Amino acid sequence: MPTRSEPLWSTDLPGLPPPKRGKVRDVYDLGDRLLIVATDRLSAYDYVLTPGIPDKGKILHQMSVDGFERFGDVVPHHLLEEDELPVDVAPFRELLAGRSALVKKANVIPFECVARGYLAGSAFAEYGQTRSVCGIPLPPGLKRADHLPEAIFTPATKAEQGHDENVGFERMAGEIGQELAERLRKLTLDIYLRAASHAATAGLILADTKLEFGLTPGGDLLWIDEALTPDSSRYWDAALWHPGQEPASFDKQYVRNWLDASGWDRQSPPPSLPDEIVEGTRERYLEAFRRVVGREAVVR
Repeated sequence: MPTRSEPLWSTDLPGLPPPKRGKVRDVYDLGDRLLIVATDRLSAYDYVLTPGIPDKGKILHQMSVDGFERFGDVVPHHLLEEDELPVDVAPFRELLAGRSALVKKANVIPFECVARGYLAGSAFAEYGQTRSVCGIPLPPGLKRADHLPEAIFTPATKAEQGHDENVGFERMAGEIGQELAERLRKLTLDIYLRAASHAATAGLILADTKLEFGLTPGGDLLWIDEALTPDSSRYWDAALWHPGQEPASFDKQYVRNWLDASGWDRQSPPPSLPDEIVEGTRERYLEAFRRVVGREAVVR
């Protein structure tokens, strides 16, 4: 069993520019490239929760590296070689080991690219009201967690504040252009279908996944951010799946379920996670890593 460490909440690396902090990552601008550090912060419902999840950043970073490398023949990704850190970053090698990446710079396309093979989460809620998801009509009578007739592409806006919003393909195409939108739809579905097939060999269902893309200054398309992790994807135990109820998951739905049961109103500061939820989340992420990647995550 991997050794548990204290969670890394944030980083401040002397000699480097102050990082831009996202919900879970610290991003340092090194001029010609970026240094992305995956912390152990955890977000849900657009809030950063406390405490952090020990080793979460390492687990998800290493899982992303596997996803980028495993499916990087579909579209180039933003990872650069990690063997030799720049001189100004090298002193922090021990802190950054297993949780950081040097990446190419890219202008982020302002839409999350979501592929869904099963009806869950916000898609199930929308289906209950409209019998469609992001403007895509679906057959009547589908249940929660049902397998869709075919995988669908359901983009969402990337909100700086507040909640992301599921939108129709037409809106996405209207803002970034038809050609690019169609290319992103095809790439997203291609990656999802291949990743779902791979997950199935490990006894998992990849119900859905969120991908992000960017354009380099030269106009090249890159797969960026993270790849097929439990933070960006919904993994279920295939042996426990049946339509009508979402099975045990290996993602942060476990945390969302606890928050829902806590009575939190999603407006006030969220409650602190109890020890059993922290440890349970860590174990689910480790299990997802073992089954998807095929080995233990390096967290020592």
